[in-house]
Amino acid sequence: MRDQVDTADPLALEHQVCFALSVAARSVVAVYRPLLEPMGLTHPQYLVMLALWQYAPLSVRRLSELLQLDPGTLSPLLKRLEAVGYLRRGRNPGDERSLAITLTEAGRDLRRRAEEVPPAVVERLGMPIDDLQRLHTALTQVIAAAA
Repeated sequence: MRDQVDTADPLALEHQVCFALSVAARSVVAVYRPLLEPMGLTHPQYLVMLALWQYAPLSVRRLSELLQLDPGTLSPLLKRLEAVGYLRRGRNPGDERSLAITLTEAGRDLRRRAEEVPPAVVERLGMPIDDLQRLHTALTQVIAAAA
């Protein structure tokens, strides 16, 4: 029978950490999508906003480090968020070579709506918060180990 799990096969799909992480990531992002759409945000844009709500103002370089995204990937996200009025990009007065990202009033106001997202995600996942915290810890360890 082909569908049975072969515990002796090191290449069995069901045994691959990369497969589980990939499917889990897509599934969790799908949970976020209907919560973020009314705010006009994609999941990557939401991550940018989370970083800005916590740390703004930020240089593009620092934002890139926080999100672990290269600047080339980050740039279109920032342009779109600026176009909808959530942030402003400008030269850092202390270092003209550095691009500074600041929140607009609309970007700061959006935070209140976004505060509803985490509890809604927990509810939709239907998992105990302790399990989600353990998962977060384990994933953080995987990220550090893979770096």
